[in-house]
Amino acid sequence: MAIAWVFPGQGSQKPGMAEGVIDLPGARERFDRASELLGRDLLAICAGADLNDTRNTQPALFVVESLLVDALHGQGRSARLVAGHSLGELVALYAAGVFDAETGLKLMRRRSELMAAAGGGAMTAVMGFDRDELEQAVAATEGVVIANDNSAAQVVLSGTPEALASVTATVRCKRAIPLAVSGAFHSPFMAAAAEAFAAELEAVPFADARIPVLSNADPRPETDATVLKERLRQQMTMGVRWRETMDRLQAEGISTAVEIGPGNVLSGLIKRSCPGLGTAQIATAGDLGQ
Repeated sequence: MAIAWVFPGQGSQKPGMAEGVIDLPGARERFDRASELLGRDLLAICAGADLNDTRNTQPALFVVESLLVDALHGQGRSARLVAGHSLGELVALYAAGVFDAETGLKLMRRRSELMAAAGGGAMTAVMGFDRDELEQAVAATEGVVIANDNSAAQVVLSGTPEALASVTATVRCKRAIPLAVSGAFHSPFMAAAAEAFAAELEAVPFADARIPVLSNADPRPETDATVLKERLRQQMTMGVRWRETMDRLQAEGISTAVEIGPGNVLSGLIKRSCPGLGTAQIATAGDLGQ
């Protein structure tokens, strides 16, 4: 059986999600270290409303997902490929041995701070549309891009509120839902944040991946450290190519995609888009017996 591990990003967080991993080896120490870096109690935040603040969401998801990765490695389990959606890409790189948990926490703290500070834009999820019509409308409208190409039937647009309103008024779709985010993520609006994050990445040593990684900016399997760092650098201003990632999983002969982290967002996308690809979820310590 060929298995891929996939890691969800922002939007998958759930209050209480830490309860399912807190008894794993090293869990309290990792939460304590994350809290020290952030200057606030991340474990307590995981139980409350402040979890939805980008500056808390991203480190919290990294801690929960990385602890599950450690537990899987401790069981002697691995994957043929790894991939993550948005911030989940950093967990995928961690799972592939590109950097350690301390480095991942520091990168996630900086990434979340930069993205939270880069305001001035908005995002809208669009479902049930004609792709040609949508792509033509986006191309003809200044100030909007496809930020997350999640599946054939679901994308997330990113840009100015005016541009988003123009596109969604033009394109026929089943639903267009504004997202509760602080900025136009995965778009040119993140250019200044991406530049600052690139400067942070420059000083961080990356190792070659032990497991090929499918990146958001380029979903072709890659293990070279230099290439993976460059792809991560591009991620903040480029779209998340998840539709192509799912296609690549099938092309690479993956039989089961295991979603590691809270929720089942990625599993749902895979089930609807790739009927022949099995899915499983590992969200808590109790799921590790699967």
